[in-house]
Amino acid sequence: MGFDCKITVFTPTYNRAYILEGLYRSLQRQTWTDFEWLVVDDGSRDGTEALFDRWQREDNPFPIRYVRQENGGKCRAINRGLTLARGELFFTVDSDDYLTDDALEKAARWERELPRDQKFCGVAGNLGTAPDTTPNTPVPGEYFDGTAFDRYGKVDGERAMIFYTRIHRQYPYPEFPGEKFMTEAVAWNRMAGDGYKVRYFNDIIWIYEYKDDGLTRSGYRLFLENPQGTGLFFREKAKFFHYPPKTMLGMWYGFVCDAMDRCTDAQIARYIGMPRVLVAPMKWVHRLIQLTRKMRKPNG
Repeated sequence: MGFDCKITVFTPTYNRAYILEGLYRSLQRQTWTDFEWLVVDDGSRDGTEALFDRWQREDNPFPIRYVRQENGGKCRAINRGLTLARGELFFTVDSDDYLTDDALEKAARWERELPRDQKFCGVAGNLGTAPDTTPNTPVPGEYFDGTAFDRYGKVDGERAMIFYTRIHRQYPYPEFPGEKFMTEAVAWNRMAGDGYKVRYFNDIIWIYEYKDDGLTRSGYRLFLENPQGTGLFFREKAKFFHYPPKTMLGMWYGFVCDAMDRCTDAQIARYIGMPRVLVAPMKWVHRLIQLTRKMRKPNG
């Protein structure tokens, strides 16, 4: 399949009409325009559709494609976006953030300079709270060639991940009935597990500010409310990193503690991939620890 442009800037959005303009204006300021803006509206009820109807009629050097679907969560929206993308590269940019003026120009140049005799799935820029400020530790040199697994050690913080569309399409997010959240690292880790590399750059191309209604602020709650996706992430990570028995037991115990009020023993065992016989003893250990802490707590 051929592509119509170099980059698909993809934005999944849900009730963000109040802040989307910042991203839109940053796309208008781009120094390089061989891209499309593809938006999947995940069931917004705040006038987002009317906003895009107006923007699509404005004179822009890039096409805006707007698709609306029933609310299903960010990863379902990404899956939809991957099927619709017309760009060679797929760059997911959240609706509450914006890009530096030269972000897409840099991304295109970085991709052109990748060695063709190696197995790369994409490139990554840096995130910042301002164009010259980031909490992330710089990688050594101009860039660092690694995999998504290096995000757990050598490459800290969040990064602006830009993947080849044709490769990302091979790693869609599993969809579980009744669940609407899964960390994007599930697909990234699967690419890394198959040997795909990412070239990480220090340049800040994405400016962010965590909002109270954003996914990042709701992270732990979302993990608890979506135990199948959470269990999948942890058990695959354990497999990729070859967890020793002690680490596996700790992971299982933590999942039991988090999921015991929402899931049956059989569900817990299946979601995290542990022997069912261990679930009940771990629940009792957790309750005993909680009771002991309560008894030790001073009165008043």
